[in-house]
Amino acid sequence: MGIFIKMAWRNMFRNKRRTLLAGLAVGIGLAALIFTDALVIGMNQNMIRSATASFLGEGQIHREGFQETMEVEETIHNLDTVLDSLNHESYVDSFTQRVYSYAMISSAANLQSISMVGINPATERALSQIDDVMQKGNYLQGSNSRDVIIGSELAEILEVELDDRVVITVAQAESGDLSQEMFRISGIYRFGINEMDQSMAFVRIEKSQELLNISGVHEIAINFTSDEIGQNRDHPFWDEYSQFGNKAQGWVELNPQLASYMQISDFMTYFIGLILFGVVALGIVNTLFMSLHERMFEFGVLRAVGTRPFAMGRLVVFEAAALSILSIIVGVVLGFVITYLTSIIGIDYTGIEVVGVTIREKIYPVLEITQFIEYPFWVLVFTTITGLYPGWYAAKMKPAEAMRKSF
Repeated sequence: MGIFIKMAWRNMFRNKRRTLLAGLAVGIGLAALIFTDALVIGMNQNMIRSATASFLGEGQIHREGFQETMEVEETIHNLDTVLDSLNHESYVDSFTQRVYSYAMISSAANLQSISMVGINPATERALSQIDDVMQKGNYLQGSNSRDVIIGSELAEILEVELDDRVVITVAQAESGDLSQEMFRISGIYRFGINEMDQSMAFVRIEKSQELLNISGVHEIAINFTSDEIGQNRDHPFWDEYSQFGNKAQGWVELNPQLASYMQISDFMTYFIGLILFGVVALGIVNTLFMSLHERMFEFGVLRAVGTRPFAMGRLVVFEAAALSILSIIVGVVLGFVITYLTSIIGIDYTGIEVVGVTIREKIYPVLEITQFIEYPFWVLVFTTITGLYPGWYAAKMKPAEAMRKSF
């Protein structure tokens, strides 16, 4: 077998230009697959961060049915017990309480329907990025309970600036009586997400509870010590906190569009891999058959001196494997260099919205060791398998016919 391996390696370089072109084509395909996989991983991580870190959180607890009805009476049951448990959970990194209500906000120039969100500025700062996206003013600093922060698009609709007065009107719990309060605009933020910039206003949680005539909260948003918990529907956390008439959900359930996109992106990686293997098959078969026809006379002589058909086929398969190894070296080096450089520089897609998530930072491809093991391995296997057909063709050729054909 050793002699056939040496012959296969030497035969591969008998036509250096063709071998290098074929190896480069397959190598570029492998490099593209490595880069694509790294880019998809980086983009998925980026989108998860954009969705969860901006405001959503990695998980949330609500009163069961609240998300469908948004009834202000539907506050979380056994709030003190739930909060005490969360404080003692080792895998809970941070959490914050929120109050929600549909509302009407009006200025001297205009009015707009919005969602009023009552927040605790201290705990909200640790979980969301509201304080990081302030364009003007401050993030509910000081002690004025009538401060409100609104989005930049909402400010344009209302035609207001910092320190202007607006009136927020809500319907109180149980009675449905209207409750109004005048607020001062202390800050204007911009997330780059239309829904948040145009239709949300944030006030202190105590003031929102006073306006709605409630004592509880509607939502507890949570960040975990591990990113995996928010994606794992089977984690015991969700069952443990889906009690007392409450419901705990991870971001996968809270944003099913994003979860579906993740599955589609994985499928696209496999699809690109399938295309690559198709290119490998065509490139290898074409190269081997051109090599076969150039050396018909030699193959005829080998058969005439007693070389068995199996040995002839094995020689061609070894040549395919040798070409595959060359391609893998080229692909791994090229893939690593390109992916590593872009993982440092990043790819700027900020501002683009995908399945309701606005990308807010550069995308950095993620290098993983499996990319340089699995993909090259399958290229080697697939290329070797592809070489079976030219090998079978070489094994079945007749010596007399082969010796009459020569280029």
